[in-house]
Amino acid sequence: MPSIDYSQITVVALVASLAIGYLLGSIPFGLILTRMAGLGDVRKIGSGNIGATNVLRTGNKKLAAATLFLDAFKATAAALIAQKLFGTETVHLPGLLAGFAAFIGHLFPIWLGFKGGKGVATYLGVLLAVFPVMVLVFAFVWLSIAKLSRYSSLSALVATLVIPVVLWLIGQPEAALVTAAMTVITWAKHKENIERLISGTEGKIGQKG
Repeated sequence: MPSIDYSQITVVALVASLAIGYLLGSIPFGLILTRMAGLGDVRKIGSGNIGATNVLRTGNKKLAAATLFLDAFKATAAALIAQKLFGTETVHLPGLLAGFAAFIGHLFPIWLGFKGGKGVATYLGVLLAVFPVMVLVFAFVWLSIAKLSRYSSLSALVATLVIPVVLWLIGQPEAALVTAAMTVITWAKHKENIERLISGTEGKIGQKG
């Protein structure tokens, strides 16, 4: 793998990238949109998190889709802004760090007592900003596992395992390391889903009740 010159990336730039990412990532769009729509506090229904899956439990599909888009877009925006301000054509670290911080901000927003979403949409937003082709890889894996198992959670978990491996194989060690960290955290946030998958009680795609 080629060596990467970090000499032009200052500590201030890296800290600023993290700050930009966290502040954008911590915007709780699911909570904001449901309140604006008069549906109350989304944290008081279903799983209690602020992501699109829980917003869908309000019965408003359009609102859930908007939440999904905005939760992904905030990470994309953070990564693109930081990369534009502090990165270079060969050094993607500022963008990666901002994307990672947006992911953390979504999971642990300071405004909501550090209780946020599970991060899959924001994970995708990071990929879209830094290595867009990885979104296609993620989608392919997700759809393949979903077709075989009909478990949405399992599909997302497997996809997050594949992404760091592919990035490493194509010679992107920085991105592989950052996405690997995101994968570990995503799995930790899906602890209850994993327990239900093991026990056979996890709901399947299209299953009612």
